[in-house]
Amino acid sequence: MQERSSVGELASQLRQELDRYSPGGKLPSSRALVERFRVSPVTVSRALAQLAAEGLVVTRPGAGAFRAERQARSASVGDTSWQEVALSADAATELVPRSVDASGVLASLTAPPPGVIEFNGGYLHQSLQPERAMAAALSRAGRRPGAWGRPPMEGLPELREWFARSVGGPGGAVTAAEVLITAGGQSALTTALRALAPPGAPVLVESPTYPGMLAIARAAGLRPVPVPVDADGVRPSLLADAFRATGARVFVCQPLFQNPTGAMLAPDRRGEVLRIAREAGAFVVEDDFVRRLVHEDAGPLPRPLAADDPEGVVVHVSSLTKATSPSFRLSALAARGPVLERLRAIQVVDTFFVPRPLQEAALELVGSPAWPRHLRAISAELKTRRDAMTAALRLDLPELALPHIPSGGYHLWLRLPDGADESALTSAALRAGVALAPGRPYFSAEPPAGHVRVSFAAVAGLGEITEGVRRLRAACDEVL
Repeated sequence: MQERSSVGELASQLRQELDRYSPGGKLPSSRALVERFRVSPVTVSRALAQLAAEGLVVTRPGAGAFRAERQARSASVGDTSWQEVALSADAATELVPRSVDASGVLASLTAPPPGVIEFNGGYLHQSLQPERAMAAALSRAGRRPGAWGRPPMEGLPELREWFARSVGGPGGAVTAAEVLITAGGQSALTTALRALAPPGAPVLVESPTYPGMLAIARAAGLRPVPVPVDADGVRPSLLADAFRATGARVFVCQPLFQNPTGAMLAPDRRGEVLRIAREAGAFVVEDDFVRRLVHEDAGPLPRPLAADDPEGVVVHVSSLTKATSPSFRLSALAARGPVLERLRAIQVVDTFFVPRPLQEAALELVGSPAWPRHLRAISAELKTRRDAMTAALRLDLPELALPHIPSGGYHLWLRLPDGADESALTSAALRAGVALAPGRPYFSAEPPAGHVRVSFAAVAGLGEITEGVRRLRAACDEVL
């Protein structure tokens, strides 16, 4: 975060000084900028690259950076208002209009302005990412024989085997032949929903649930139907009622450290969920997104639902992204039976295949001694951060209810006092210098109360957690 902020600040300062130079004039050398602004050479390079992307400077290897020549006035933009008609003309014939609302996703993807503490983040802070191990893995992968060739459409056999073992365990409950390599969990969920439900169909979802999944469903013309979640996960009786009432053939869930509540599906509900879905002739899409972000005090984890499903009810999604980097977009779909061929066909049509160098790098990473060390380190660090944030919230913000403290994942789910304005709080928090994820996008129907989700993984450390809660206290004083 600190590096990103300094890049933006340096780019802003250089942008303001460009008028000192005539078009084509040379800017000070990188070394001079490093000494003047007391930043690293990497920061200077990235700031100049940002200005070059904006068309303000031109960089020439070995020569330096120069102010760009004045551009001729571009042609006027044409009238695009006709698109409003074209994009909505078919809506009257659609059972469920295909609306694309990315606001819930952007709430956790958009980097906050410099100086704002990132309680809204959905990924590990840069300091927690295994950057050195990933760089080494990518370097080794690039030297593998055939690394830049075309991979098998389903993915590299060795990587499919690794995912199969991680999902089904050493007993072979899931085989490599039942695994497809995909480009990140979001892509895998998109493929699964397109394969399992036609446009206009209902799809059962946990309530609350991950906004990105709701966006996928709505963009595909599906109708999300909420099924409430409590501290033990989805409620089976309500799940059965929802299947009967809607005739749905798909239920999407996160049995482990659910987003946003952090709930874990209770042991006595696991078999019930599979039985209810099987009797409804429906699939369960299991989004196992943070299994590798377990906290140090969690104890043994339950197996994925897919590991106890010989009849092919479960379509399992497993990803490496959350435990590595937002740019390490690699995941897997596991399924058995005829649905596997449909999943494969849709993925091939959409993306062809995941780039082979990335698959090779994944194999190098998970096969290296650095991988288990990294998982142990983030397991300990996430517990420390969770405890620090929980203690700070209980001390400084007792009016924000924290009904469940998860033993995995990277966030806490806070309920606001009755009548509190969720939107006003998130706006006030941003003015106070802390970014939150509002709760409304996590509900597919009317929410029972106001909520916010706060992340402890995207910040630089414990100091930012303490300061962020202090700023949130000021925001609550303003609006609650």
